This record gives sequence, C-alpha cells and structure tokens, in this order.
Amino acid sequence: MALFLSLPMRRALEAAREAASMGEVPVGAVVVRGTEIIAIAGNAPRRLNDPTAHAEMLAIRAAAATLGTDRLTGCTLYVTLEPCAMCAGAIALARLDRLVYAASDPKGGGVAHGARVFDQPTCHHRPEVIDGVGEDEAAALLREFFAARR
Repeated sequence: MALFLSLPMRRALEAAREAASMGEVPVGAVVVRGTEIIAIAGNAPRRLNDPTAHAEMLAIRAAAATLGTDRLTGCTLYVTLEPCAMCAGAIALARLDRLVYAASDPKGGGVAHGARVFDQPTCHHRPEVIDGVGEDEAAALLREFFAARR
C-alpha cells in the first residue's frame, strides 16, 4: 500500500542517503513536534565508533537536548527502517507519541518482528505505530547499499 510521503519521511530518507555516502547502513530518522522538525540523524555507528549510534538513538538524543527534557511527549519519530529492540526500547522510554517507519526489518526489527518490544507486558509506554510510509524507497536504498558490498 502506497502511503503519502510526508516531509519528515522525505528528510529521513535524505539522512539515510547521507549516511550511506559515509559508508553507514542507510537509515535516517527525524523527530517532529507538531509541524516542527526537532532533530534529524543518520546512522553513524562506524563513524562514531559507537554501536548505539543508530539513527533513531541519535535523533532521540538530539530532540531531548533541544527540548531540554527526557520525555518526548507530543513528538513523532519517523525512521526509514523498523527500529531494532534497542531503539524500540529507547522510543518507549522517551515516551514518543508515535512511530512512523518505512521498511520492515524481519531480521533485526524489534517492533513488528523479533522482540516486539511494544507488545511486552513490561513495556510501560506504547506509541502509536504506523508502518510502510516510504517503504519502497527505503527498501531500495538498503538493497542497493548491500548489493554494492557483496
């Protein structure tokens, strides 16, 4: 199903392309509050020598710093790939209202696949989840990136 590609998801895709140009897996994330973009980040674990430097984590950290709070209530996270379990945990802890992601990740995802973090009884906050927004473009970026490395 093709869904409207919003400005935040377009910006997340741009961040993913930028990450790929630096040799990172092409994942981008954007935090929005109302209509204002608060933070944009691309994957950077290799560049930063930090295994936790996923696009989502960097965007959440930047948004929290910008807003001066650890609670991102009223905010939406747009990301080009289904978040892993670590990032899903951070999304719950940040109390983001909504998660919008593009491509599913059957191998490493932690929302609709794998750990299904938000479905666990120990998860204290469950954001609204919308998937498939920009899926074709995000999946193509990932396929091209990995095909070039094989």
